[in-house]
Amino acid sequence: MLPNREGQRVPNVTFRTRQGAEWVNRTSDEIFKGRTVVVFSLPGAFTPTCSSAHVPRYNQLAPVFRQHGVDEIVCVSVNDAFVMNEWQESQNCHDVTFLPDGNGEFTAGMGLLVDKADLGFGKRSWRYSMLVKDGVIVKEFIEPEEPGDPFVNSDADTMLKYLAPQAKAPADVTIFTRKGCPHCSRAKAALAQAGYAYEELVLNRDYTDRTLRAVTRAKTFPQVYIDGEHIGGADELEAWLKKRTAP
Repeated sequence: MLPNREGQRVPNVTFRTRQGAEWVNRTSDEIFKGRTVVVFSLPGAFTPTCSSAHVPRYNQLAPVFRQHGVDEIVCVSVNDAFVMNEWQESQNCHDVTFLPDGNGEFTAGMGLLVDKADLGFGKRSWRYSMLVKDGVIVKEFIEPEEPGDPFVNSDADTMLKYLAPQAKAPADVTIFTRKGCPHCSRAKAALAQAGYAYEELVLNRDYTDRTLRAVTRAKTFPQVYIDGEHIGGADELEAWLKKRTAP
């Protein structure tokens, strides 16, 4: 059975990170002492679940975690500093600190270094997350010991629900736009003013008009989606926002 270390101190190790062209050591004390830190650890950089779900959601929720007293969100993987830096850049994930545990010392100290030789990975981390306060593990979510790579409880939403049960995650907003569209600019400004972070998809860069028709059945720009709901264009968005701010 994989050990749960709640109530114990995190392993005392030195992480060899790379900043620019320089090696920079970060110790466990530097990261955890006197601070509240959320850590999530995963089997490997650039792997499917890690890149598509685990890392992005922690990055998206980082502002909410900070609002509730978290000083830093840390991603740990048994990879070297060069790989971790490249992965962070490719993910455009700069609200999370990527720490290379290249020798597996931190992961072994957690009791969660496992053998993935069957995949050609060698020794890697089991997937888990934890809340650490002043170097002491307050809560740990360890994925169940099942075949493959389970991902059911170390996710960012589970951690946020534990940390702040009443916290509301930010809305998921996507806007389909095209270059030079004044209504698109108006919609983006309205979203920004209302405090909605959004992902912008630009015509002929991220999609074609075929995709717009397939998804929205519309031919005009922009087209806005919020939490799965098709809001419509700039006029519809402004009306939707007005309803939510009306007394």
